[in-house]
Amino acid sequence: MPGRKKLTSATVRRAASPAHADALHARRPRLRERWAERGFAAADLLNLWTPAGRFQHHKSLAYGNAPRQQLDVYRPRRGDRAPMVVFFYGGSWQSGARDLYAFLGASLAAQGIVTVVPDYSVYPAARFPAFLEDSARAAAFARTHASEWGADPERLVLMGHSAGAHIAAMLACDPQWLAAVGLDAHRDLAGLIGLAGPYDFLPIESRVLQAIFGGPGRAETQPISFVSGREPPALLITAQRDVLVEPGNSKRFAARIREMGGRVEERSYGRVNHFTLIGAFAPALRVLAPVLRDVDAFVWQVTARQARSG
Repeated sequence: MPGRKKLTSATVRRAASPAHADALHARRPRLRERWAERGFAAADLLNLWTPAGRFQHHKSLAYGNAPRQQLDVYRPRRGDRAPMVVFFYGGSWQSGARDLYAFLGASLAAQGIVTVVPDYSVYPAARFPAFLEDSARAAAFARTHASEWGADPERLVLMGHSAGAHIAAMLACDPQWLAAVGLDAHRDLAGLIGLAGPYDFLPIESRVLQAIFGGPGRAETQPISFVSGREPPALLITAQRDVLVEPGNSKRFAARIREMGGRVEERSYGRVNHFTLIGAFAPALRVLAPVLRDVDAFVWQVTARQARSG
């Protein structure tokens, strides 16, 4: 969830225009309802300036029966057999809400990429591996319904930020989670994108995280433990100012992938922190880092082979 940000004068002028005033007025009741449920989030400000008219939004699709087993889909208005990204948000495996990331879904859809943002079970109601099981079910649901949203199921990329990057990496590296829902992590994924992810964080010192993961030193909770070289191509992005998730997680993860013969690309941005890294997908913050450009290029690159063979 992006942190505080400075609004530019141009942004303020746009917000003051009649068209934007009408749009903001229409969105306020929905925002009040969301704030009543989960409180105010800085990402709500980014979502106020989500570009309209360039995507279709399918809300609250159930991939299971539990309250947090729902997802939203952002699809381009034009195009067919598009690549598809399933994005898992962060929140320390304890919080998060899919509606906070409309700015990300809309931004990727504007690039021609169908984007799926699921909720998943979080602590204290759930502990490892419940959030992996939910996320695997969401990925399988997305692949099954991809053609209904104009996406190609063979062009599936998993992406996550922070705790969500851990989830995406576990699904890509430890085959058991996707196998449980009928997918093959090595065959059915075209790519993995991790944004400021924790992939190698033992021993766990936080008591809360120890409760979530069942102890301080369980290697089976770490993506780096399962790297075999057969994983899909990976893009690992870090923020040099990140003080929440050590960028060394990504460096060690990338080194292990290369050591095992896999394919990985790394990006590191100097003007963002843990939160503004994900916020830079939004139009108002894109000046901070080229994260949208780099993710867009990677998705189209790794899914091109599937498009040709399909």
